[in-house]
Formats: sequence, C-alpha cells, structure tokens
Amino acid sequence: MELRSERPGDRAAILRLAGRAFGTQDGAAPPEPALLAALFAAEEYIPELSIVAEQAHAVVGHCITTRGWIGREPALGLGPLAVLPEWQRRGIGAALLAETSRRAAELGERVIVLLGHAGYYPRFGYRPAAELGILAPDPAWGGHFMALPLAADVPAGLFRYAAPFNDL
Repeated sequence: MELRSERPGDRAAILRLAGRAFGTQDGAAPPEPALLAALFAAEEYIPELSIVAEQAHAVVGHCITTRGWIGREPALGLGPLAVLPEWQRRGIGAALLAETSRRAAELGERVIVLLGHAGYYPRFGYRPAAELGILAPDPAWGGHFMALPLAADVPAGLFRYAAPFNDL
C-alpha cells in the first residue's frame, strides 16, 4: 500500500469511495461525497493533508484534514476518513491517521480535532477535546468530539470547522 497526497485526478475515485464507505442500508445518498467536493474547493483545503491510500493503482482509502480554528487560533479538523468496505480492518485507516498526524506535525500544526467513534480514535492518541479545553460546535457531541495534541501549547476555546461543514 502506498500513502500519498491526493491529486486532482483522484477526486472521482475519492468521491465514489466515500459514497461506498458511508453508504446506508436504505440506499440513501450519504452527505460525505458532497462534503468532500465542497472541501476540495474550499479556502480551508490543505493539499498536503488530503491523503490517499493506494493499492494496485486503485484508491482504497482517503483522509482529508482542513483548516479550522479554536477561537482565533489555527487548528485542524480531520474528516471524512474513508476506506472501501472490502479493504476495512486491514490497517488502512490507522495508516492514514498516522500519516496525517506526521504531516500535520511537520507543518507545525498544534492540534487535530475530529468528530468520531469514541471506541476507535483513542487508540491513535485522540482524547475528548474538552480535556484540552476545546469546545465542540455542538455540545451534544460529548466524548465523540476528540483532539490529538501535536504541541505543548494547544489553544483552548470553541472549535470552528471549515466552512463546508456548516452546510451539513
């Protein structure tokens, strides 16, 4: 498996991947493909933090992390993270998370936040964001709103995602 930065030619495959990974039992279209398309066009898009997992020249996983803010301080918002259903439980999500963290630290970022499964992300160092003084945009998210500190001086306050998240 190769981890690399997303290229514009990958976008159709990424959108299909997200549709399959987040597909619902009733066949309703999930919101993630539209969110990704909007994030690719957003001012908050960070090319180095849109990472694909490629196997045999096919995109099997993708993770995007975009600019967010804690108060007026820059921060990162991770997601969506998606892996094709037939490739799940093979460490691809873990590899994408590790690569995202490594790249974000190299870019000098201080913290990554996400809304996700409280049983999955703590394995990778994420913990409830409230423990760091980072407040969720929606208090109902509780322990599902998590943060990974990348520096000692993590800002505290209300987190704000990239603009396309406001349309969900």
